Amino acid sequence: MKKLILAFALALLFTACAPHTSGIMGSSTGEVRVDNRSFGSEVTVEQIQARQQGDLLQGSGIIQSKVATDLRLQYKFTWYDISGFTIEDEASAWKSLKLHGKQRMQVTALAPNANAVRYELYVRKAFSN
Repeated sequence: MKKLILAFALALLFTACAPHTSGIMGSSTGEVRVDNRSFGSEVTVEQIQARQQGDLLQGSGIIQSKVATDLRLQYKFTWYDISGFTIEDEASAWKSLKLHGKQRMQVTALAPNANAVRYELYVRKAFSN
């Protein structure tokens, strides 16, 4: 009986935290991952592109609302070198974005240095404390 109660309590704990910690990831390699189905039904990430701007890699993506109401979101670019290590990940902060109903918005960023060869664009719902 104690194991059943413990398992139920852990299940509640994990499901209560899920919407605050995950979202959608789009990669310059073509991968798109939805970590939160509820959020994935409200937002898409598409047209992930990369190009060289001088010595630096520039990334862009379209974040699109699939709902008729306003959404407050955050997005972040994470850059990787040829070995798959993150580049200055602690220096890149989450940026705020507000999308009105069904709005699409392009977001762009420039790699922090010339070692970047790919990136991932993360999008999540913004929660105020």
